[in-house]
Amino acid sequence: MLVAVKSAWALFVGLGMLMLGNGLQNSLLGIRAGQEAFSTEATGLIMASYYVGLLVGALVTPKVVGNVGHVRVFAALASTASTAALLHAVFVDPWSWSAMRMVTGFCYAGLYVVAESWLNDRATNETRGTLLSVYMLVVLGGLAASQFLLNLADPNSFVLFVVASVLVSMALVPISVSVAPTPDFTAPEPLGLRALYRTSPLGMIGAMGTGMANAAIYAMSAVYAGAVGLSVPQIAVFVSASILGGMAFQWPIGRLSDKLDRRRVLTGVTFAGALAAVAASFAAGQAGSGEPIALYAMMFLLGGMSLPMYSLCIAHTNDYLTPKQMVSASGTLMMVGGAGAVFGPIAVSLLMRQMGGEGFFICIGAVHAAIGIFALYRMLRRAPLPLEEQGASVPVASTVSAPTATLPVEAIRDQMDRDLAAMAGPLRRR
Repeated sequence: MLVAVKSAWALFVGLGMLMLGNGLQNSLLGIRAGQEAFSTEATGLIMASYYVGLLVGALVTPKVVGNVGHVRVFAALASTASTAALLHAVFVDPWSWSAMRMVTGFCYAGLYVVAESWLNDRATNETRGTLLSVYMLVVLGGLAASQFLLNLADPNSFVLFVVASVLVSMALVPISVSVAPTPDFTAPEPLGLRALYRTSPLGMIGAMGTGMANAAIYAMSAVYAGAVGLSVPQIAVFVSASILGGMAFQWPIGRLSDKLDRRRVLTGVTFAGALAAVAASFAAGQAGSGEPIALYAMMFLLGGMSLPMYSLCIAHTNDYLTPKQMVSASGTLMMVGGAGAVFGPIAVSLLMRQMGGEGFFICIGAVHAAIGIFALYRMLRRAPLPLEEQGASVPVASTVSAPTATLPVEAIRDQMDRDLAAMAGPLRRR
């Protein structure tokens, strides 16, 4: 395990800095938008612009990577993202911020492609499980830790924008000095939408709905928290709670879906997410002037149910595909989830405009309930797949690009099991 991680240390260090900078910038913009008296709809548009850029970048940058090379693309995109972070402090208006968020999303799509294709190139069948586990830990851990950087300075000043810019710029250092041979890269051709829907309607609709719900959580949590009067330290805990919940529940939910009918697990998890959203709304209404512990707990549960859904949708889709088809389907699922992500912040902002803060949880809960209802409908239309024919589920972030989504899942899960057994052995001997 240590040898595998050491071989990709530069990637993980650089990616960790990127996540710190991106997570800080996302929440900072949500807080500042409220303090600048931007309308709720304008804030939703700003946050949605990031996912527009992410979607466009996921389609465009793989071709650029293939022509120019990983290191040059990484350096160019990281420098551009760093500049965009600073420009937010210079031009403080909704249209400028929307443009900068779109540029940031475009850059991060390319950075994900470079990082994940490099990870795929460095991995072997024996180390893929370890590397992907660490990758997920770095991505989600970095996003969670970034929220506490909000406490370093007054959000009304330019200092936090500078911190975000510096973190993104510093991500260049380990990547630039450590990348040796340029990995081979070939972008997979996406499977057609109609073909994907015929193969797995639930996987496709679930990926779109999950993209919408997860983007609403990522992009609008800080906006909601500021609107209901939480302080900056409380906003940091509130936002990080959902991410930590996703980290905690990814593995057990994936394992459960391997042991049981995956559609039933997916249905149960998405309905649990809807109930968690309702409970979070109730906890927010009951919160007094003290520390809203119950609200934090409900956000932890909401993130724990919502964030693993993307992995379940990918695994469910792969159950009906051959290995060659998985490569094409992953690119299409990525685009479908990205399209859903664009609408998530917009839908939340519109509901918050009409209903106040409650619209945040109502939107997320409604999306999860809709996925669950569609899943029940599909269970009536298609017989369950025998358990022995189900593939393995692998934790995948909703921002994943095609290189990671197409890693051989069986090899990954086999290695994960070996890693767990290796760690458990010394404990049993004790």
